[in-house]
Amino acid sequence: MSQPSRRDVLKAAGVGAAVASATVVAGSALADPALAGTASGQETNPLRLWYKGPAQEWLEALPVGNGRLGAMVFGGTDTERLQLNEDTIWAGSPHDYDSPDALAALPQIRQLVFDEKWNQAQKLVDAKFLGRPSEQAAYQPVGNLNLTFPDTGEVTEYQRDLDLTTAITKVTYLRGGVHHTREVFASTPDQVIVMRLTADKPGSISFQANFDSPQQTTTSAADGRTIALDGVSGEWQGRAGAVRFQALARATADGGKVHTDQGKLIVDEANSVTLVISVGTSYRNYQDVGADPAARARRPLTPAAAKPYDLLRRTHVADHHRLFSRVDINLGTSDNVSLPTNERIPLFASGADPQLAALYFQYGRYLLISCSRSPGQPANLQGLWNDSMTPAWESKYTVNINFEMNYWPAGPTNLADCWAPAAAMVHELAESGRRTAKVQYGAGGWVLHHNTDGWRGTAPVDFAQYGMWPSGGAWLSVVLWDRYRFTGDKNLLRHDYPVMKGAAQFFLDTLVEDPEHGWLITNPSQSPEVTHHQDEGESVSICAGPTMDMQILRDLFDACAEASEILGQDRDFRAKVKAARARLAPMQIGYLGQLQEWLEDWREAALEQSRHVSHLYGVFPSAQIVPRQTPDLVNAAKRSLELRGNAGEGWSLAWKMNIWARLEDSAKAYEHLSRLLTTARTAPNMFDLHPPFQIDGNFGGVSGITEMLLHSHAGEVFLLPTLPADAWPAGHVRGLRARGGFEVGIEWAQGRLTEADIRSDLGEQVRLRTQAPVSVTGASVERPEANVVVFDTRPGHTYRIRPS
Repeated sequence: MSQPSRRDVLKAAGVGAAVASATVVAGSALADPALAGTASGQETNPLRLWYKGPAQEWLEALPVGNGRLGAMVFGGTDTERLQLNEDTIWAGSPHDYDSPDALAALPQIRQLVFDEKWNQAQKLVDAKFLGRPSEQAAYQPVGNLNLTFPDTGEVTEYQRDLDLTTAITKVTYLRGGVHHTREVFASTPDQVIVMRLTADKPGSISFQANFDSPQQTTTSAADGRTIALDGVSGEWQGRAGAVRFQALARATADGGKVHTDQGKLIVDEANSVTLVISVGTSYRNYQDVGADPAARARRPLTPAAAKPYDLLRRTHVADHHRLFSRVDINLGTSDNVSLPTNERIPLFASGADPQLAALYFQYGRYLLISCSRSPGQPANLQGLWNDSMTPAWESKYTVNINFEMNYWPAGPTNLADCWAPAAAMVHELAESGRRTAKVQYGAGGWVLHHNTDGWRGTAPVDFAQYGMWPSGGAWLSVVLWDRYRFTGDKNLLRHDYPVMKGAAQFFLDTLVEDPEHGWLITNPSQSPEVTHHQDEGESVSICAGPTMDMQILRDLFDACAEASEILGQDRDFRAKVKAARARLAPMQIGYLGQLQEWLEDWREAALEQSRHVSHLYGVFPSAQIVPRQTPDLVNAAKRSLELRGNAGEGWSLAWKMNIWARLEDSAKAYEHLSRLLTTARTAPNMFDLHPPFQIDGNFGGVSGITEMLLHSHAGEVFLLPTLPADAWPAGHVRGLRARGGFEVGIEWAQGRLTEADIRSDLGEQVRLRTQAPVSVTGASVERPEANVVVFDTRPGHTYRIRPS
């Protein structure tokens, strides 16, 4: 359909109504999952990415995923390529990275740091303290399923899209008088990837399909309608790959013929075809790669291939709808919604396309649903999707910011289910980290440094300048606590508390006294990936007691103390963490008015341009620096952002956007969103670009938009705290979550709140802040200060908020 007719449809329907209907609100046609994919309509659905031609490169292909399996869909007409991933295929093998030389070297390293012999300390860490080997393993691909079509002739009316409301990517085109349609999705309930090929003329579907892979693989025919790819993951740092895998593709046709010829799957003159793709691996967990990949591949394939396509599709859409439809967002619209997605991205900075921000928000939620489900591993640096044997930064889990950023949207955008794989990994890291704590520090509890991989390495890796940071496990434990703050699930807290306690115990055992002030500090450590001196011509990051460590430990000790009280246990341990917290080095304001990044006010270091703003953890994701509570520290944080400059990749811009949103500066927050939504930072398929692709920027961007609309970090719920009223003067959001077990809906016009509702799941008291006075229906309120109301709630009740 032509662009003018698309625009006419949107205008006729009312753009606001079109946005709302397509975002799957209760009562819409899509509330019935059986109707999903037909009710919204291709041409009136603004929640889709769409393009006029096939993908010419990987960053134009469209992602589907079920948490464990992923595919990048290219949408070609002569050929189709599905680039496949399975999230347990890691190079190398189970491995203990711990250094046997570390413990003996630790006292000397600490003394060198205290003696300000930074470079000597850093070199000693490189020599004795790094993991063995010092580089962790890479996440690697399965390979590709390629379809080759015999059709020739001109292609017209081509369109491909990814419908976020159904999690289905579709290709349609006309060739030789025949309309062809292909749909692809990754089903979580059935644990397979499904492709459906149809045409409007009987007998029009013919193709050959085959697997290929950059891995060491063989191909074969498993039976008369199934082909197989068998392989093993790649060698890494001298360790042979140990993850064996099998991929299977089975065709079921209506009409025509299906047969196999060695490793080829051949379909001739069918009316329609359903391809079902399954992958199994030998990876059971980070210590065990002894499973049977062939049995694991067959297990979901056989029942899925026996089901009608409509049932597979309906089951998939219902499962996706259960998560995706929880949040509905409308930030306004413009004529740009009629343009292909790749044409909209470079226009966003002009301010004429608020709906692209809503699409970006919902796309980020789609990605989290697609790459972090159980069963499955958590989202890595590329989520789930990777086509390289040697991806950037090995596509691992970088825990000095990037991995945590992946999960910033989980709580506030109503996707708490997606936390489960991440929490499971933290529990495994606590196991391996106990060994590292003992071997390398002689300490109890558990420790994790700045990176981990599929083998759950916890020792410091890469180089001392990047890897000598012991607070990764502490931060991940705080993430577990934040999950409780959103859900109020005491069973989960009871399960997670021993992990949190173990992280705290490590620091109770390893914190040392600062010789000058007597503060308790970490040593050795660093402010992640930022250097503070040039020593002997080399950049140095090693230090003691960086601000970020102290901030994280305050959060960890507070979390352990409160959790132990909620669970009614560990009174003595609670007293210990409270006492240690009181002795942690405080936040300080430096010579330039900035928040100090280190114990010392190193002026030149404060001027360094960097993508990392680690010392501003206290603003976001923490709540130690808050407007109206810590005004001096707020001003210091702003000064730090100014001094750090505009350096930054996608994820860095996203982090800074969240910080500015927490500081309630709507202009700065929106400026960073505009810098994120450019062709330099957002690929044609809307993947975030570092560059190269890193998915954390997508998730950080979702979080930043959320933080503009709702805060719940400082003991209160704040509606529209950082709304960019000029860009989004009217709109609504429904289904956001606030800490304390609340679900929140907000509507605004002319930049001001018009109505809101708060549903209470747990019956907690609400302290509600707004930009102007409000009234609350269904509760008696107290007004302790201007624009703040406090009221009690009952579980399951909804409270209506209106301007008073």
